[in-house]
Amino acid sequence: MPWAKGQQLQNGKYVIEEVLGQGGFGITYKALQIELNRHVVIKTPNEYLSYDPDYQKYIERFIEEGQILARLSQDPHPHIVGVIELFQEGNTHCLVMDFVPGENLFEAVRNRGALPEAEIVHCIRQIGEALCVLHQAGLVHRDAHPGNIMLRKNDKAVLIDFGIAKQIIPLTLSSTNRAGNDGFAPYEQRTRGSREPTVDIYCLAATLYYAVTGQRPTTSLARKLDNTLLTPPKEIISSISEQLNRAILKGMALEAEDRPQSMQSWLAMLEVPKQTSPPTVEPVHRKEVVRPPEAKSASKATPGQAATKSPRIIPWGWLVGVLLNYLFIGYSLAMSNGSLGAWAWAGAWAGAWAWAVALGGGVALAGAGNVAVALAGRVAGGVAVTVVWAVAVALAFGGVAGVVAAAGAMAWAVAWAVAAAAAWKKLLESFNKFHTFLILAGVSSLGLGLGWIGHWVFNTRS
Repeated sequence: MPWAKGQQLQNGKYVIEEVLGQGGFGITYKALQIELNRHVVIKTPNEYLSYDPDYQKYIERFIEEGQILARLSQDPHPHIVGVIELFQEGNTHCLVMDFVPGENLFEAVRNRGALPEAEIVHCIRQIGEALCVLHQAGLVHRDAHPGNIMLRKNDKAVLIDFGIAKQIIPLTLSSTNRAGNDGFAPYEQRTRGSREPTVDIYCLAATLYYAVTGQRPTTSLARKLDNTLLTPPKEIISSISEQLNRAILKGMALEAEDRPQSMQSWLAMLEVPKQTSPPTVEPVHRKEVVRPPEAKSASKATPGQAATKSPRIIPWGWLVGVLLNYLFIGYSLAMSNGSLGAWAWAGAWAGAWAWAVALGGGVALAGAGNVAVALAGRVAGGVAVTVVWAVAVALAFGGVAGVVAAAGAMAWAVAWAVAAAAAWKKLLESFNKFHTFLILAGVSSLGLGLGWIGHWVFNTRS
């Protein structure tokens, strides 16, 4: 019978507190180590196995694996439970291990549901690394199901309760047939007692399936004997990545030869491919976008010499074209006399400002390069001036002459609209919208003024 609470072992060195679990081979107890005042776990073979003719083989295997785990504990692994000692209490052999506080993976899923991919993959990788150490030492855990994986509060997972001696005990007594392990063992373990590393790969992949879906996977025996299909985890939780979905299905391949043949190979399937960082765009942006091509050479500094500031680029040719066009407009408007001339002059002046404002509005609306909207602003500005100027000229000349003059005015309007639009584009490369507006409005006003002065000078001399 299992030891009762308060049972003292090793002359009072350990005191039994409770039974943590009982399987086909062994019983696991939580006990208090009196001298160090700490909790430990004590695992023993089941008492009824003593009547089995192969009982001595079970004990020899139990001691052998316990000694191997004790040697591993001399260089402790952070994700493998530490083994403290082996001793015999009467006829019962005992393996003492560290007590790991926290909740096991079964409890975590029961309390929280399916766990986030990033969180659980991190923990499963830790357990996989622990199993790699065991495999290198010639051991296979064979029981890496969610109940034997403890999740600590420091985001560390610990592998506990090794499946000691399961290779030789009767399969009907094996803990792999317990409800807690149902669905996590490959069929070759359940039918032939396999102790190949591929057994641990299946167990851990099935554990990962359970953690990310919150559902137990279809048992390997049902898949093998009844041809029941395993539902891919991504069909249960659509947010699971394709990479994780493939890794789980590969690790749970029904036949051992179809799985990765080493734990390292399977863990590699869980790794996120490393992405090379793209080259920084800041230097390229500064040289190729912000600075105009003509300013590149001026912005480069020679050794020992500070870099000079890029000069402002002013489209003198286009601005001269705008000036000449407005000079002609001013001269034409000044040819009318009296109040009509004053009204025409005022209309042209207002048109110049309306054109500049509309042009600026069009570019402002254009934002990141919407050419159609920018063009609409320019056309709106051009129409504003053209209408004022054509009406003024038609009124000044009257009759057929006025219509002809108005048609000429429209032709000139197209000319200066093209020149002004090009000038605006060039100016924006070096100036902000407000400064560009002031430059164009000033050039337009200067052209109108010079046209009026020119007409006045010629009329005075004649």
